[in-house]
Amino acid sequence: MTLTPEQKQAVSEWVAAGDNLSAIQKKLAEQFKVSMTYMDVRFLVDDLNLALKDPAPKADTSDISKAQAPRPAAEKPAEKKSLLDKAKEKLGLGRDEAPLPGEEELPEDADLDEALPPAGIPSNLSVSVDAVTLLPGALASGTVTFSDGVSGKWIVDNQGRPGFTEISQPGYRPSAADAQAFMQELSAALQKRGF
Repeated sequence: MTLTPEQKQAVSEWVAAGDNLSAIQKKLAEQFKVSMTYMDVRFLVDDLNLALKDPAPKADTSDISKAQAPRPAAEKPAEKKSLLDKAKEKLGLGRDEAPLPGEEELPEDADLDEALPPAGIPSNLSVSVDAVTLLPGALASGTVTFSDGVSGKWIVDNQGRPGFTEISQPGYRPSAADAQAFMQELSAALQKRGF
């Protein structure tokens, strides 16, 4: 369909005013009685060498984990959290609350790293990563056996959050040292796999 020069001029003005393709399609139908598909309007704008203005991106309100509070202009962007940091938060390491049942309570001045065996010395905890992850929504999965013999299956979901899908002892919570060792072993195993 060919438009008259005045119709083309009107389309140019609408684009300059910031109208999107849907608004232009609607105005063509209402003002000029010209019925065009959305794709035809897209081609028309391209043929007229017009550039649509990008509207401000809309926030995705369906996922609250993506929501960010506005920050002052002078503030530097926060560093991205590593997989290990996210997992520590998920397991509750580093929180100021009372320990969960089964967790050891460490003295205030204790360094959590001192409670762990030094790097390179084998611990009683073992972590393995599955060669293929078949769980929907999981980036990685595998198994863990804690130092007290309790075993489980773990996953890391598509947002980097660790979790357990099965534990051999219902209601089990690993000790703080085991949780820390698990996160270190998991991080090392995932880094070897390119995560």
